[in-house]
Amino acid sequence: MPYSVTPVGFVRSCFKEKFAIPRQPQLAPAARGVLELVAPFDKGAAVAGLERVSHVWLLFLFHQALEDKPRLKVRPPRLGGNASIGVFASRATHRPNGIGQSVVRLDRVEPGRLWLSGIDLLDGTPVLDIKPYVPYADSLAEARNEIAEAAPVPIPVQWSAEALGQARQHALRLDEPLVELIEQCLAQDPRPAYQVPDAERRYGVLFWDVQVRWHYPQPGLIRVLEVVRE
Repeated sequence: MPYSVTPVGFVRSCFKEKFAIPRQPQLAPAARGVLELVAPFDKGAAVAGLERVSHVWLLFLFHQALEDKPRLKVRPPRLGGNASIGVFASRATHRPNGIGQSVVRLDRVEPGRLWLSGIDLLDGTPVLDIKPYVPYADSLAEARNEIAEAAPVPIPVQWSAEALGQARQHALRLDEPLVELIEQCLAQDPRPAYQVPDAERRYGVLFWDVQVRWHYPQPGLIRVLEVVRE
């Protein structure tokens, strides 16, 4: 029997494209956004008491990765993009119903708006539900996951003097921790794991309204070249 769902709100995020979004929440604490609630949930009554909560679960739709044909196996980036496992053993975006979940920090609560950080959500993401994080129930000391036992080891990020100056200027204009956001996201190495390293290749991504460009001058090192307004 089919079911229909209606978003309770939409995320206005620092991430304007899928490339370079951290593969899990909390890996980039400087990644911030606002969840704008829609009627009837845009009233203060819907978020009453949420100011006593530090983190929330967001259930959302991978709205740019919805698929008509279900996948039984996927190739998660954590395994290098080549090894395949069952879809239910992975958090890959290719979900049977396109549903994702993330734990994010709740920085501020306003009627109709939740200010968030540590997000991994694309701008415009439809949110289906919000639930408070409950530490004693949601954090299990005995839990294990042999596929992803620890966070990926970050790789060093260097800056050209020009790029760092540009990033600091844009950070002041945006009133956002832009330097930290760039470093935290790039340190996760957004490049596809199967891609052959090429020191000459330039990469780019849009954070807020600035285009960040970088390259890999040597394996295991990123150098930010330019941070310019789009």
